[in-house]
Amino acid sequence: MLTDALSGLTVLDFGQLIAGPVAAMWLADLGATVIKVEPPGGELARRLGPPWQRQESLTALTSNRNKLGLCVDLKKPDGIDIVRRIVRKVDIVIENFRPGVAERLGIDHASLSLLQPALITCSLSAFGQHGPWRERPGVDGILQAASGIMSIIKGPDGTPGKVPLPFADMTAAMFATIAILSAVRKRDVTGQGSHLDISLYNSMLMIQQLTLAGYLGSGEPPQPTGSAAPYAALNEAVPTSDGWIMIAAYQEPRWQRLCQVIGRCDLLSDRRFATNRDRVSHRAELRAALDSVFRSKPTQHWLALLQEADIIVAPVANYEDVTRSDQYAASGIEIEIEHASAGRFRMPGFGLDGPAPPASPPPLVGEHSRDILARFEFTAAEIDSLISDGIVFTGDRS
Repeated sequence: MLTDALSGLTVLDFGQLIAGPVAAMWLADLGATVIKVEPPGGELARRLGPPWQRQESLTALTSNRNKLGLCVDLKKPDGIDIVRRIVRKVDIVIENFRPGVAERLGIDHASLSLLQPALITCSLSAFGQHGPWRERPGVDGILQAASGIMSIIKGPDGTPGKVPLPFADMTAAMFATIAILSAVRKRDVTGQGSHLDISLYNSMLMIQQLTLAGYLGSGEPPQPTGSAAPYAALNEAVPTSDGWIMIAAYQEPRWQRLCQVIGRCDLLSDRRFATNRDRVSHRAELRAALDSVFRSKPTQHWLALLQEADIIVAPVANYEDVTRSDQYAASGIEIEIEHASAGRFRMPGFGLDGPAPPASPPPLVGEHSRDILARFEFTAAEIDSLISDGIVFTGDRS
């Protein structure tokens, strides 16, 4: 299991909303001790919804499992002093302040690395720490627009489309995690810390490796193709009498078997469909020839027939279909968490290495403030004073 791979590493997570907190959560899933540092009242995601679980935002709940909660007012000098004192014994800092804010607070990499030379700092932002757009704010939809994603998922009426999940944030979180793990390896070898500049913009360009490289090579912008792969046919969703199925039968042996099992061997002698390149060029005609066939029978009929012929196929599932499937149950991806305020709720867990292990609940705002400060050798009197002065807040506000 990978869940103790990062045991012994300590992370300060200043992230808000999605990209930063998710990257920190994955590090926690891998065994790091992650301290979520929040302002009074909590991070922005706590107020983002629907959906809600009782009065708690599911966006925040599902981005912060396995973390400890520290609430500090960074607008006050004593709050900054707490961070600077803690960071001496920390390995990784994750922040997604707008560029320049960490410097103004005195908790940027240059300042903190004077206290901890081997520190790894990961700064996430919309457009990066440098360049003409560095100070522009950006959220997921803005990055989907600016990076070109919306231009290739237009709706049938030509209006821009959007991946209906925080695609830019989750992509940046993934790349940030990869970069942090690489920096840990570098530090283990050289003893040197790192400052990682992870932008949602670059992350979105990287995830478009194939389509963007295709444009750079040909000069031809990719066209919206719905469910179809622009480089292969048949490789798209087709309608059945009661739903849709996704078929990938573009390799010649599977294309030939597809035509045979559906009773359309005539398509094999049609020059428009002779090769994959021909089928891509005549995609509309191919679909016209196939749609009437697949509409004649229900989804389960076609799934059984095509799977028997070793043709790659799947139903186009909704979330109800997904979570009721045998494969979902066998995956072990789902976990249940009992939260002090939200009660019991379900989420996808860390399922990269077999079934997802149990997880501790996301912290309440400042839930572990006292314990965390004590761990970093603050005395009881210091902790009481910081709480009474409104510098540090606890889950029970004591």
